[in-house]
Amino acid sequence: MTKDSVVPHKIPLLPYDFAKTQRIIAFKTDQQARVISEQPLSKNLFQELYRFLANHFESETCTPTEFDKLLTEFYSVGDDDRFGSSSLSEDFDLQSFANTLAPTEDLLSGANDAPIIKLINGVISQAIKERASDIHFEPYEENFIIRYRVDGILQQVLAHDSRLSAPIISRLKIIARLDIAERRKPQDGRVSLSLGSKKIDVRVSTLPSSYGERVVLRLLDKQAAQINVTDLGLPDSILRTYTNALQFSEGIILVTGPTGSGKTTTLYAGLRHISDSSQNILTVEDPIEYTLPGIGQTQVNNKAGYDFASGLRSILRQDPDIVMVGEIRDIETAKIAIQASLTGHLVLSTIHTNSAIGAIARLRDMGIESYLLASSLRVVIAQRLVRRLCEECKLAIKPSISMQKEFQLNKNDSIFKAVGCTSCNHTGFKGRIALAECVNISDELKALIHDEASESSLRESAFRDNLSLESSSIQLLRDGLSSYEELARVQNHQDADL
Repeated sequence: MTKDSVVPHKIPLLPYDFAKTQRIIAFKTDQQARVISEQPLSKNLFQELYRFLANHFESETCTPTEFDKLLTEFYSVGDDDRFGSSSLSEDFDLQSFANTLAPTEDLLSGANDAPIIKLINGVISQAIKERASDIHFEPYEENFIIRYRVDGILQQVLAHDSRLSAPIISRLKIIARLDIAERRKPQDGRVSLSLGSKKIDVRVSTLPSSYGERVVLRLLDKQAAQINVTDLGLPDSILRTYTNALQFSEGIILVTGPTGSGKTTTLYAGLRHISDSSQNILTVEDPIEYTLPGIGQTQVNNKAGYDFASGLRSILRQDPDIVMVGEIRDIETAKIAIQASLTGHLVLSTIHTNSAIGAIARLRDMGIESYLLASSLRVVIAQRLVRRLCEECKLAIKPSISMQKEFQLNKNDSIFKAVGCTSCNHTGFKGRIALAECVNISDELKALIHDEASESSLRESAFRDNLSLESSSIQLLRDGLSSYEELARVQNHQDADL
């Protein structure tokens, strides 16, 4: 067989598992079906293919090397084509289509992946329309569940027969170019797709579980990378402090908060705000969530020994003006970041703590000397994301006595509660807004940090004239941007973490 005799981008007719196990590929040409195999077809296999393809077919053999190459060409095509011949659709009734799917245990009968492709396209399309950040595919003993994370909250959108999990998970792994035969180890992949004019990056993560593999898709809207600092939703006082700090030529700006609190988006917006052709801006991230024009980005690779510390050391030899470190996780990274800030570089990074003052304590606990912190820190921002009330259906109420006490309200104040309508998918919320506090390292705070003052002393000085997370919560409630229940939920999570 010659390579020219095969058109590599024909859509295969057999499931990947079957093709790989049986060492056979089937596809359709303009005239009829064609079958390529590593060994001559056995009588039983010939009859089964004849029955399944419902037509005469031509067959030929190839060498093992040629077969492996063809297998890759057929099942790992371009980004958009991997979703099948139909692109993501904006008009699709997910539940109705899912109800038409009948699970099958016949491997060859599942060769036509079109329904599975359509279902996955529909799941992703609906998730994008509903502004979901993650899609969870979860196999259980009795059923197969799909859930979206919308505005930080998981909600179930589909439950179906558990036998559908295998073909769906296999197709997702093919899309992300993962090893479909490896089911015992976690895997990670990535794919780009589009819904109309919207461009989406998808991070794919698999995890073995009791009843099959769980898959989570993280949806990264490329437009989020184009956000400006003024679009972050930060209070004006914090925004002014942040943008002023971005004008410094040296020092450290830290953004802290739990996972999913928008820390990276805040840093990206800051980089876009100061990015111009006169400065060399480099980042080291894990992973690179969005590509930023005019900014050099590198991704850590722990398997290869390329971590944040080694990445930071390397980019400091690239003559940078501004450096972004995805996260300060250990003493080595922290020391290099501080040293860089003291030698004429502006360093932006994140750290996992629950408050702005907590970031200072965390760096101390890592082993960073207090005098170095006092010299290098410029601004520390702590943030959360709370759900924003839907403007179409929110309802004004009077606060209860407990609400008045907790949020410093009086009985004549009006606050709002979530109701739910078609505009917000009956959740009462639409989008999220930042709940933030900011510590500007003043001369007084520098002296306190240098003298190793307690956290309570640092907090008293920092928030004498600045918004804390608590005062930001009160402001959001009074402005009618979020509800008492939502703010209490976020506050309880924060208290639990503390």
